Amino acid sequence: MAAKTVRLTMSQALVRYLCNQWVKTETGRERLFPGVFGIFGHGNVTCLAEALEAVQDELPTWRGQNEQSMALAALGFTRARRRRQIMVATSSIGPGATNMVTAAAVGHSNRLPILLLSGDIFANRRPDPVLQQVEHFAAPSTSVNDAFRSVSRYWDRITHPEQIVSSLPQATAVMIDPADCGPAFIGLCQDTQEVAFDYPEAFFEPVVHVIARPRPDRDQVAAAAALLAAARRPLIIAGGGVRYSLAEAELAAFAAARGVPVAETVAGRGVLVHDDPVNVGPLGVIGSASANALAADADVVLAIGTRLQDFTTGSWSAFSPEARFVAVNAARFDAVKHRAAPVVGDAREGIAELAAALGDWSADPAWTARAGREYAEWNRAVEAATRPGNAPVPSYAQVIGAVNRAAGERDLVLTAAGGLPGELMKNWKVKSPGTFDLEFGFSCMGYEIAGGWGAAMADPERAVYALVGDGSYLMMNSDIYSSVLTGHKIIVVVCDNGGFAVIDRLQTFKGGASFNNYIRDSRLAREPFAVDFAAHARAMGAEARSVRGIADLEDALEWARGTDRTTVIALETDGTVWTPGDAWWDLGVPEVSAREAVRDARAEHEAGRTRQRIGV
Repeated sequence: MAAKTVRLTMSQALVRYLCNQWVKTETGRERLFPGVFGIFGHGNVTCLAEALEAVQDELPTWRGQNEQSMALAALGFTRARRRRQIMVATSSIGPGATNMVTAAAVGHSNRLPILLLSGDIFANRRPDPVLQQVEHFAAPSTSVNDAFRSVSRYWDRITHPEQIVSSLPQATAVMIDPADCGPAFIGLCQDTQEVAFDYPEAFFEPVVHVIARPRPDRDQVAAAAALLAAARRPLIIAGGGVRYSLAEAELAAFAAARGVPVAETVAGRGVLVHDDPVNVGPLGVIGSASANALAADADVVLAIGTRLQDFTTGSWSAFSPEARFVAVNAARFDAVKHRAAPVVGDAREGIAELAAALGDWSADPAWTARAGREYAEWNRAVEAATRPGNAPVPSYAQVIGAVNRAAGERDLVLTAAGGLPGELMKNWKVKSPGTFDLEFGFSCMGYEIAGGWGAAMADPERAVYALVGDGSYLMMNSDIYSSVLTGHKIIVVVCDNGGFAVIDRLQTFKGGASFNNYIRDSRLAREPFAVDFAAHARAMGAEARSVRGIADLEDALEWARGTDRTTVIALETDGTVWTPGDAWWDLGVPEVSAREAVRDARAEHEAGRTRQRIGV
């Protein structure tokens, strides 16, 4: 008997498939693809949009203002849902598609799934070149969508309607795989979208996906346990993989039972609450003095769910040359870095199996006690940095302290690039797990407001505080309007320091002159003037206030909690006051320069490079 079929256009079939994908979560069954962010154009408006309109109650489409920011909002959503649900973002051909390349890179570097659907050139090539087509003379099948190859875990172009029958399940499998997850890109040729095909009904049967928890190899666990059992000064590095494995409680219990201090990466920040007895603070270039001091003396480092980015490792200068590494990671690629003893598997399962293999082993009590002292001293520094002052222009740390005091136990704080990441990383006191979102895998300016919109959509029962610098605000702010329109309230705090202050800090620290970072140091036709961020936000429908000083900020934060829409608070912030605690960071410093300060910085930097571990 022939299989039953249903005749649909390729676009209609694609959308029906998405509507029938579900995922098993801790609370039951939810849609794997709960919504679409879309901006329509001639590459997706006549076919894909027609299909989405018909199912808007099952698969809601949210209109963005910019393709990059709507895809960033999708990533903010999936990060808040801890990779249990995946948003879709669709654009037209051409600039609409290339606008999403940056967001794809954010997803790729942070191991975050997103399904990207862009219009593409005509498969039959009859009307070539079509509007917005970039022609490659020697490669006529190449379009701008090929740019997504370097920032996607899965890439395909649909030139025949039947191809989605094999492509969509593969894309879905990649996005829910803890080891491979990241962006999946599918280019939809414009003429293919319209073609009808007799699809097998079985293709549309509901599927409930289960996020895999791969168990590690027994021999890998045994080898890792042997290394740890010989350790006197062990240190755990908790990465984002702990969070996405929902392994926070298991990690805290494992560390507490064995007296092992835990340092957090950027992606792992918020795995532990601030006052957890095993917490020793964030590690690395924008980390704490406590975690960095312990890393320098650790003899065995247990890295769980982290890709060991340079901001975590201090460009591999933060550890003793003799330190050994054990890496628990779902991705083999990450588990074998720097000749670590790999434990390839799910973080929660890896922790459980290591615990069983280690028995009653524990760290040297003197090491555990030292960790407590180091963290207590660091917390005194945090208290001093975040203490309210009377200065009309407060520091970043004082602003963060005020927001931290105003935030509820479940409220989320979110930021990305600029000076705020380091100050937030160091000074935020996490009140409950999963309430801290710092996009620093790609350090993408513009994630802050867009990601806040997505996070508010993911969990409307908590407040979302998006902290953003003036530079990032000017780069991408239109999702203030989006969030007002859709009713997903965020509280945006704009810290205005007159430019890219943290990059000026780096520039001058390495001997350079202040140049093209602060607005005042840029090439200008008129005197610099302050942007009225509050007025700008009000023009997009938000509630907004400009404030001066911490007392005014605290009053505005209390007011903001009671507003009925996205609310923006803007204030001038000191761009020269920074919280210490950093690790060394490698970057290019000129080998030859006419500036004595640069030559001195070069000599100091070369000395720093002598402390780096080189792949071993």
